[in-house]
Amino acid sequence: MSEQHIGIVLNPSKVEAEVLEDALDAASEMRSRPQLSIFETTPEDPGGAAAAQALAAGVDLIITAGGDGTVRAVAEVLAQRRSRVELGIVPLGTGNLLARNLGIPLGDVDAALARALDGTARPVDVGWCLAELEDGPRRSAFLVMAGVGVDARMIDETDDDLKKTAGWIAYVEAMGRAVTASSAVEADLVVDGETRIHETVHTVLVGNVGTVQGGIDLLPDAAPDDGRMDLLILGEDGVAGWADTVRNVVWDNGIAKLLPGRGDDGEGAVDSETATRLALSTLALDLSAPRMAQIDGEALGETTSLRIEVQPAALRIRL
Repeated sequence: MSEQHIGIVLNPSKVEAEVLEDALDAASEMRSRPQLSIFETTPEDPGGAAAAQALAAGVDLIITAGGDGTVRAVAEVLAQRRSRVELGIVPLGTGNLLARNLGIPLGDVDAALARALDGTARPVDVGWCLAELEDGPRRSAFLVMAGVGVDARMIDETDDDLKKTAGWIAYVEAMGRAVTASSAVEADLVVDGETRIHETVHTVLVGNVGTVQGGIDLLPDAAPDDGRMDLLILGEDGVAGWADTVRNVVWDNGIAKLLPGRGDDGEGAVDSETATRLALSTLALDLSAPRMAQIDGEALGETTSLRIEVQPAALRIRL
């Protein structure tokens, strides 16, 4: 730990500042304690303003203490400013999807803080999503996944109070309502300005990492540092279509790959009649009817248009 000034962007609803200060004191017992500044998020601002304040204060390292929303907001500021300040993560949210995919300790503040202080920085790509919403366009960074359809509707339908008590299981409770409210629509996709796809879809996702709640690997080929992101198109409505989608996600790209002789065959993600995957740098998506959009677990509102691009190696995260 060579930093002289550490900034912690803290979601006060997730952890008290004293807990992090005590953990930092414990980690600093055998060395000099760095200067510490704490910048709290608010319900109105999940971390962007706090990150800007940390950079203005001249910190050498920013550590987020919160959920995926806090990490996303801080990352957006760092990527937008092309800052070389490194990022550490103490995951304290419900999903903690980025931390799960990056192997950052969960449920252990001391271990996560130690990783943030002493880990080696690794470049991580950032996605940018431009959504045309009812109240105007919104351009946002994302680190996990962005998209439209069932997953976005599930996030929007999830009960916040249940999420606080039951964790990610609350998303399962919302899935039935999300499926009912997310009938398939016609979609036109342009990948990297060249590949054109017209398909009937109920979900389109672009991911920087692949594993979601419950350990389901939606995008087995996704890597956070390859300069690309992975596209998942889920099409076909009705019982048969959903059965094929579940089989593809849970069996073909999940359980089957863990069986003896299947996990090291060198094959990438397996597609099916209702599941198509591609790697991309840019995506233009237009829908025939509005559908709910989301970025990193935050519902944005309904849209008929998304534009996505990748900013390679935009962050340096301590791992």
